Amino acid sequence: MTDGESGETFRLAYVPGVTPAKWAGIWAERLPGVPLTLITTPAAEAVPLLRDGGADAGFVRLPIDREGLSVIPLYVETTVVLVPKDHEMAAVEEVSVPDLAGYDVLHPLDDTLEWTARPGEPAFTRPATTAEAVELVASGAGLLLVPQSLARLHHRRDLTYRPVTDAPQSQVALAWLAEATTDLVEDFIGIVRGRTANSSRGRAPTPPAKKPPRRAVPSNRGRKGRRPR
Repeated sequence: MTDGESGETFRLAYVPGVTPAKWAGIWAERLPGVPLTLITTPAAEAVPLLRDGGADAGFVRLPIDREGLSVIPLYVETTVVLVPKDHEMAAVEEVSVPDLAGYDVLHPLDDTLEWTARPGEPAFTRPATTAEAVELVASGAGLLLVPQSLARLHHRRDLTYRPVTDAPQSQVALAWLAEATTDLVEDFIGIVRGRTANSSRGRAPTPPAKKPPRRAVPSNRGRKGRRPR
């Protein structure tokens, strides 16, 4: 994607499970001359990408190291357990952490949930990624707890998921380097926070040029002509 007519571009990073399409669409309507480049990044690499200048802002999963960053928490996701469709947990509407006791639970290295104590029993291996863990769930090697958006992202016909009522939850936030809060960053913050295009925060669109006032033309309507002497 090339820079727009203004020479500016905006680079937005986002972690798996986040869907930036809505905000990107509003950006295209409000700033058609500034291309928005979307960058997919693993959750663990999102903050380093911002610090290295590889993106102007990014959707991240909390908690993160906030040093030097500005962070706006956005929403919290439900945590679910991913199981094969023929698993006994597929027959209930929701489960709790104690319900997982005795089951092998996979813990991928890119896990985005912050645990004080892991539920269930440790599985035979720690897969490198959530995608690999999903494959192991499908093979019957264990269960997997993830934010609901990741369960949807890795959807398979042979798997299903159920909410875990008392598990830690993942929070999604918008982050950027505090020292690099540009006008474009402010524009995007306004979009995410639902501000209108004419809000006092952020840049409003350029108003149309005013037309010069029309000169009044004297009217002869209603005037009586002078009678000749």
